[in-house]
Formats: sequence, structure tokens, C-alpha cells
Amino acid sequence: MTSKPLSIPGGVFAALGTRMTGLEPGLYALLRIAFAVVLFTHGLPKALGASHGSMADPMAGSINLIRNVIGLPFAPQLAFLVMLLETGGALMLALGWCTRAMALLFAVEMVAISYALGPTWPWIDRGIEFPVLMGFLALYMTARGGGAYAVDTRLGRRR
Repeated sequence: MTSKPLSIPGGVFAALGTRMTGLEPGLYALLRIAFAVVLFTHGLPKALGASHGSMADPMAGSINLIRNVIGLPFAPQLAFLVMLLETGGALMLALGWCTRAMALLFAVEMVAISYALGPTWPWIDRGIEFPVLMGFLALYMTARGGGAYAVDTRLGRRR
């Protein structure tokens, strides 16, 4: 007796794809909001001077990373800008307001974080996979814009 491979008619996938297409605008908005929430949870402790995970002072950690690891001048000022981006920029991204600009700034931030975690690219030990993934998501949002459920789209329709 020979067994036949499991066969699913192509129409099943076509029908599923058609149904899922209608969900895409909402799912993209959900992706944009979830991305923003993750970033906001990193910016808010910096803004409030509160601890975050294992970091007793996230703002001091950012200053140290910018000054001593990346080697940039004006570390306190840049850390303040990062905090503003991760709080205000995250809120703007969640709303879909200036989506492309905010997403591009987040992509640049993720490149800097990935650079700081390198040059050995510690995949699991130091978690570089997260800023790499976030960077590519930010690039996707830069290319795609806010989507159907975004302030950008609503403002564009009025013009």
C-alpha cells in the first residue's frame, strides 16, 4: 500500500489569502503601535529617571554608551535626544504622525545600538538580534508610511 501525500486544494489558500488581505491595514497599524510601545517602554524610564530592568539609571547608561562605546561627543545632549525620540517619537509613530521621519530616526538609532553591541555581534549573549530586527522593521515603516489607520493618511486626505 502506498501512501499519498496530503493534498490541500489551492483554492483553500486563495480563499484564506483573500480574507486575510482585508485584515492587513489593521494588522499593520497594530505592528506600528506595538513597535512604538516597545520603544516607549525604553524611553519613559530615561525621562522619569527610573530604573529599567537591570539598569538602575537608564539615562546614565545611554550617556555611557554614547560617550564610551560609540565615542560620540555631546553624549548627555544626544542621550536626551534619544530619550525624546523614544518617548515623543514613539507616541508619534503609534499615532502614525510623521511616520516616515520617525521610523527613519528609529532605524538610525537601531544601527547605532547594533554598532555599540558589536563588533563581535553577540547574537544571543547581549541580544543584538532585537535592535537588528527593530531596525529592519523601522526601515519597512519608513518605506511604507503610516498606512490606512494613521494621522498622516487622515491629514493627506483633507488636502
